[in-house]
Amino acid sequence: MDPHWDDMKIFLAVAREESLSGAGRVLRLDPATVGRRIARLEQAMDTPLFVKSPQGYALSAAGDRLLSHAEAAEQAMRAASEALSGPSGSLSGQIRIGAPDGCANYLLPRVCAQISEENPDLDIQIVALPRVVNLSRREADMAITVSAPTAGQLLVQKITDYRLHLVASRRYLRDNPPVETVADLRGRRMIGYIPDMIFDAELDYLTALGVERVPLASNSVPVQLKLAMQGVGLCVAHDFCLPSYRPLRKLLADEICLTRAFYLVRHQGDQRSERMTRFSDQLCEGLREEVARLEAAT
Repeated sequence: MDPHWDDMKIFLAVAREESLSGAGRVLRLDPATVGRRIARLEQAMDTPLFVKSPQGYALSAAGDRLLSHAEAAEQAMRAASEALSGPSGSLSGQIRIGAPDGCANYLLPRVCAQISEENPDLDIQIVALPRVVNLSRREADMAITVSAPTAGQLLVQKITDYRLHLVASRRYLRDNPPVETVADLRGRRMIGYIPDMIFDAELDYLTALGVERVPLASNSVPVQLKLAMQGVGLCVAHDFCLPSYRPLRKLLADEICLTRAFYLVRHQGDQRSERMTRFSDQLCEGLREEVARLEAAT
């Protein structure tokens, strides 16, 4: 039997969510209905597509082989929908962006607000996660990352570099000995990421500075900066965040200046989508301009 597109949609949802209940939420179907459709598809294709266990549904060898074809069909259906809708001066539909919370909190709001204003029929969703967004499970249509992935069928483009500096609040500088050299950092209370929750080596700033203990830590950039605002320690901060935290001051700016980069990661099949490409171009241009604007203000 040749599977229909509706069968492929259900197969993809179960493969990505790894459960009938998760797939049901995505598809807005009862889990029992999803289970019956998968069983019917497996029977028609005369092969098991999933290995069922108490932990959920994992792809079988046959299911793994079918996955790339199902994703290609998904991309083809999206491209066909765009082709039938015809060219338009503005973007429409829904686009979901996954991003680390520093970018999501301090860069994307202004950029996406401007794109939304120019494209009133477009729904933009920002998913701020302290981890890598899983594009293969369609958690988002595209993701902003701090390192370029090297595996998977993905389109990767560098957006822009950004800088980080060591900062402290005016209160901390008033109540503690001055920080005039790198040696003055010895024994200072540091604020940073929770060590075992750092999801990308590019975020391990304090280890790069030789810091062995982080007595105040969070997986959230805004929480780290608000801790620094309390005057209880030193923190490595994105320059583009600092206009939102005027009491924070850069320390040893010439000696300690870290450079990192943002990358835009998309599904490889989306390169055929004029709509996704137009949005990506606007997003990248907006982010470059926003980083430059905020860094100039520090």
